[in-house]
Amino acid sequence: MRWKSAADERERAIYAAICRHDGVKARDIAQTLGLPRKVVNQYLYRSPFISDLCYRDRDYLWYGMIRQDVPHAGLDQFSGWYGTVAEFMDQDEHGWLSELEAGCQRIGRNLNDTRGLVHSFLDTRQAMRENFQALREFGLACGSWEICFELRIRRARRIRIYTDVLVISPEHAFSLEFKMKDQIDHEEVKQAAKYAPYLEVVLGDSYDVDPALVLTRAHDLYTHVPLEGSTADIPVVSGDMLFNVFDEYLHFLAP
Repeated sequence: MRWKSAADERERAIYAAICRHDGVKARDIAQTLGLPRKVVNQYLYRSPFISDLCYRDRDYLWYGMIRQDVPHAGLDQFSGWYGTVAEFMDQDEHGWLSELEAGCQRIGRNLNDTRGLVHSFLDTRQAMRENFQALREFGLACGSWEICFELRIRRARRIRIYTDVLVISPEHAFSLEFKMKDQIDHEEVKQAAKYAPYLEVVLGDSYDVDPALVLTRAHDLYTHVPLEGSTADIPVVSGDMLFNVFDEYLHFLAP
């Protein structure tokens, strides 16, 4: 689904022009996009996305901290754990958890209430493993997809993007909010959808960002809940039904 953008059309285009190149000058951005140099400069120094997630070197070349390319270089710097689905499925629980905890400390993710949080991490891991196993059984080649656990994009005060799990497949990115619950809370539905418009700017126009709320204490649950103040609705699923969210957009199940 498409959301109301978190950036206007010019800001998205200028941000994308930076994040799709390995260093680009303002004049080249202006020439490529057919915009006045003055307009480009205004966005370069005022855009929240560019201010927070881009930088300029001594040669006046602009760089993005997260590339709009596959793989999305730089996402690992904002994630507790980043890799491909194949790497995730091949890693044992202890190794994955150790890397996740180290990554969370590196990105400043609060690890207080360690006992409950570790339980939550492992709960999320199990649900994702079961989901990818189901996708494989349905014949979907997902091993090369990218996956982030505990994505925390927050370098300054203007851009904040938090998601428990981000899965990037061709054309679609899935932003998944996990709760160890069996009841739907409308505030948590809103939370699941909150950062989708921001992720679409970061990942670029090649991707739709599709959020879902996953209730790991529920069973056999797959429904859609209207998002308050919007015409959109959000999938809410139990862990055992998560594969349906992926099928909703990728259409791999038989009709």
